Amino acid sequence: MIAMLASGGVAFVVTIGLTPVAIRFFRGHEIGQFIQDEVAHDHKQGTPTMGGLVVILGVVAGFIVGHIDARTASGSWSLRLREFQTPGLLVLLAFVGMGLIGFLDDLAKVTRARNLGLKKRWKFMGQLAIAGLFGWAAVQYGVNTELSFTRPLGFDLGWFYVVWVLLMLTAASNAVNFTDGLDGLASGSGALVFGAFTIVCFWQFRHPEFYEVVGTQELAMLASSLTASTLGFLWWNAAPARIILGDTGAEAIGGAMAALALLTNTHLLLVIFGGLYVMETVSVLLQIISYRGFGRRIFRMAPVHHHYELKGWPETTIIVRFWILAALFVALGLGLFYGDFIMSGGIG
Repeated sequence: MIAMLASGGVAFVVTIGLTPVAIRFFRGHEIGQFIQDEVAHDHKQGTPTMGGLVVILGVVAGFIVGHIDARTASGSWSLRLREFQTPGLLVLLAFVGMGLIGFLDDLAKVTRARNLGLKKRWKFMGQLAIAGLFGWAAVQYGVNTELSFTRPLGFDLGWFYVVWVLLMLTAASNAVNFTDGLDGLASGSGALVFGAFTIVCFWQFRHPEFYEVVGTQELAMLASSLTASTLGFLWWNAAPARIILGDTGAEAIGGAMAALALLTNTHLLLVIFGGLYVMETVSVLLQIISYRGFGRRIFRMAPVHHHYELKGWPETTIIVRFWILAALFVALGLGLFYGDFIMSGGIG
């Protein structure tokens, strides 16, 4: 518990403290967001982007501090760094790796001075490379390869597990990226989802015989750091945003969510926790299918948050209402998780 709180506290302080420094740096080097013409966001033109770099730094700092032990087993004072466990390193791989792909995408936009980054095939290949490395390392480590909801369902994916990892990591990264179109929408909803995973990881840590998940203390520290870092960034990212996550932050956040779901055996529960991201992604898919198949648009613009913008809803209204939806999805997911624990013979 102390390590988890220390991780979160350090991540929050680092992120909320360094973000103003990043804002000044990016403004000084004219590293700003380029806005697509379809949406009336001219006032956001030039807002510093790549803020996800600060979020990543905050999470890594919190995770490292969480491994510092101030006392030995005998109770004497002695600073030492505990060994990093594989599950935590795997989540960092997905988090930082997907953030790197997003960073290259943001860098291409800044270099070209347009809202067009890496070509889709190169971006997707980069995401697949990170996801493939994660899947291979997870299998080598001995992760449970059964499909899971709140716990494994008894259906072993076998060799298909690596494909499942590719699907989850790339889908989650792109889904959060779709959602990151309004000030604070992705960071605020991300904090809610990571908060849920903090509870899940800590609960699994307290009931190891029931869940049989390895490295839950490590995962709880990371989930706590992710929650705190996104909240620290939200302080500066809330409307009107002084800095934007960029693809760097959005893809990193999505990658971390998928990795946590994979390593806590809550694969399909992520669909509930991230219900807002599913909703945004489905709106894009429906728009594409409807337009290409029937020549008609279902929404004025996709993702769906832009649809409500074009209907005249104030940006802050959309953000707060979508945060409420995200919170409801998270509450439903936690209810299902705890309900399974009670119904399956766990002790509350």
